[in-house]
Amino acid sequence: MSIIRVAAGALGGLALLAATAVQAQAQMASVEAPAARVTADLQVLAADSLEGRGVGTAGLDAAAAYIARAFEESGLAPAGNEGYYQVFEISPTAPGVAHTNLGGSVVKNVVGVLEGRGSLADEVVVIGAHYDHLGYGGGFSLDPDSAGVVHNGADDNGSGTAALLEAARILGARTDTEQRTIVFIAFTAEELGTIGSQYYAANPTHPGDRTYAMVNMDMVGRLQNDSLIVIGVGSAPELPGIIDSLNQNYGFVLSSQEDPWGRSDHSSFYAHQIPVVHLFTNVHEDYHRTTDDWEKINVEGVAKIARFAADLTWTLAQRGDILTYVEVPKPAPPQQGGRRASLGTIPDMTDSPGGVRLTGVRSESAADEAGLRAGDIIVQIGDHEVKDLMGLQQALMAHQGGDVVTIVFLRDGERMETTATLR
Repeated sequence: MSIIRVAAGALGGLALLAATAVQAQAQMASVEAPAARVTADLQVLAADSLEGRGVGTAGLDAAAAYIARAFEESGLAPAGNEGYYQVFEISPTAPGVAHTNLGGSVVKNVVGVLEGRGSLADEVVVIGAHYDHLGYGGGFSLDPDSAGVVHNGADDNGSGTAALLEAARILGARTDTEQRTIVFIAFTAEELGTIGSQYYAANPTHPGDRTYAMVNMDMVGRLQNDSLIVIGVGSAPELPGIIDSLNQNYGFVLSSQEDPWGRSDHSSFYAHQIPVVHLFTNVHEDYHRTTDDWEKINVEGVAKIARFAADLTWTLAQRGDILTYVEVPKPAPPQQGGRRASLGTIPDMTDSPGGVRLTGVRSESAADEAGLRAGDIIVQIGDHEVKDLMGLQQALMAHQGGDVVTIVFLRDGERMETTATLR
C-alpha cells in the first residue's frame, strides 16, 4: 500500500468508460474458458483508459461499474448501501491521504452476496480483493520520474479482482441446504492504507460478529512453478489442515506464513478477531511500477487460484465446526528515521531462512552495483542484523540515501560481504 497523489480524471468521461466496460463484460460472457475470462477481465481492469484505478479518477468508478455488472451476472444480490456499492467518504484525517488532495473523496466498495441456507445461514464468509491502484503514480511509485504516467496495476491488484470475479462465477452456480452466507467484496482505497476494507470491517453489511472467516486475494498474477504463498494461517489452528487437504486436488507448492497482519485487506478483518487467509504469488520487479501490465500476467495461474479460492470459501461456508481465533501480536512498526533508504532488492516472501532471500535485484540499483543477485540471503546491513523482512525494513529506515554500508549475505551457504551505496 502507498500514500499517493493521483490526478483526478474528468468525471465527464465516466459514462464512456463505464459503457466500454459493460461492452467488454458482454463480450466476455460468451467466453467459456476460465483463462479467457480472466484475460478479458484484466484487459478491462488494467487498460490505460481506467487511469490506473486511482482514487479520484473516473477510471476507478468505471472499474466499480464493471465489477458490479459481473457480480450481477454471476447471480450475486446487491449488498451495499446503494445497490452493489457501499459508498463512503474518505476522512480528511486518514493517515493515507496526508499531504494529498484526496481527503473527503467519495469512494465505494463493491459488495455482492450469496445468501446462506439452513442453520448456518446467519454466519458469513467474506471473500475479497482490492480493485484500486496508484492511478498516475505518486510518491510511492517505484518508477523514478513517473508522475503523470498511468500505473495499470495488472497484478496489484487487477489479478486479485479478476480472481474474485471468477470465484463469483464459480460459487454463484452452487447451492446447498446448509451453507453460510458468502459476501464478495471488491475493496477500494487499499493503496491509501486499506481504507476500504477497514470501512467495511467497521460497517459490515452483514453482522460482523457473525463473520466466520475472510479470504483475501492480493497480487495473485505471477504464479511460477505452482508456488503459492498462503498468509495468515496462524489466525486459526484449523486453517493449515483445511488448506492442505484442499490442496490435494490442486498440487500447489504451498509456502505458509502464520502472521495474519500485513499490508493488505485481510488485516482489517483480523483486527476484528476474524480468522483470515491471504493468497499471494510473491513480489516482482514490476511492483508499483508502470510496467505492471496485463500481458505479464499468468492468466492460467490466476484462474487456478480463483478455483482454489472458491473451493476454500465453499469449504469454509459449509464447515460445521468452529474456527478458533488465535490472537497474534501485531509487529512493531519500523523505527522512524526519515525516508527509508533504498537497496533495490526483490525479496522472496516464501520463507525467512535466517535472513532475507532475494528473488532478484533491480537493474542499476544499489544492490545490483554491490553484486547481489537472486538466491543471496541478506543477514546483516551495517550494524543491523537482518533475520526477516521486518529486520531489512528497520535496517533501511536507520539509514539515508548516500550512506555506504557493509552488507553480509549468504551465497550457496558461504558467508560473504559487499559494500553498497544506498539510494
